[in-house]
Amino acid sequence: MSLRLQAHLGTLRQMEILLAVYDSGSVGGAAEALHLTQPTISMQLKKLTDVVGLPLYNIVGRKVVFTEAGLEVVKTATEVLDSFSRLEMALSDMGELKSGTLRLAVVTTSKYFIPHLLGPFCERYPNVAVQLNVGNRQQIIDRLKQGIDDFYVFSHPPGDLNTDSIEFFNNPLVAIAHENHPLVKQRDVSLAELCNEPFLMRENGSGTRLAIEKFMSKQGVKLNVKMTIESNEAIKHSVMSGLGVSILSAHTLAFGGNMGLAQLKVEELAINSNWYFLWLKTKRPSAIAQAFLTHVESDGRQMLLTELSKHK
Repeated sequence: MSLRLQAHLGTLRQMEILLAVYDSGSVGGAAEALHLTQPTISMQLKKLTDVVGLPLYNIVGRKVVFTEAGLEVVKTATEVLDSFSRLEMALSDMGELKSGTLRLAVVTTSKYFIPHLLGPFCERYPNVAVQLNVGNRQQIIDRLKQGIDDFYVFSHPPGDLNTDSIEFFNNPLVAIAHENHPLVKQRDVSLAELCNEPFLMRENGSGTRLAIEKFMSKQGVKLNVKMTIESNEAIKHSVMSGLGVSILSAHTLAFGGNMGLAQLKVEELAINSNWYFLWLKTKRPSAIAQAFLTHVESDGRQMLLTELSKHK
């Protein structure tokens, strides 16, 4: 491409716009996030596409699907804007943490406790903005590969990427049913009895599903899957409606509410995992990212234990 990287691969504003489209998945979403009109977004993207000389994305239905070239530009734009962010923070009161953006990408189930970590941090640093992206395991892996965010939260982190991590918090999975389900009255529910019930399963790409399938495979049993549902909340409401039983993270019930639900006492069900914070080894952390990691390691676990005790 040379052309002196064609005016430095577009303006910084065009890079911001491109990342907003990538994050929201649509031109309309980017326009809303940046408080710009859709024609303005489209015009700036066209200018950036002309500079690069290759298509950056395609419109499929109402979604924006990035090309290989587009993903490379997203990766570079992230690195450039991160560099400017670090420079801005370094020059601001000689390194005092006063402003900037913390970017987190977390799997769906962790959305129940992450706000309890962010609250005290944002109270301490009121001018720090937070961008919180929530998706299933595969979606967060895709973001990790692009290096879009400061930290990524998984219960089953990928093992094939160049990352550092800290083990953060226990994540037990439990079986649930409608509070009036016959199995609720039993002191001991066997795994075979659970497998005979209509089962509501998370979608492919979900970390919860991955853990359940691995466990059932080891036990040599198969669940009676009747429905595949893409969110914990939808599963909970389906269980409340008597559509079947399910297995979810205990944190989904503790932080997200358990009205109309009951935990089944399945002694053979021992699916234990942990929550991890991951970050790319190749990405230099910002001052904000370093401050948040210190906050998580020093105070975060105790904060969550305190919150969990309130919900028991």
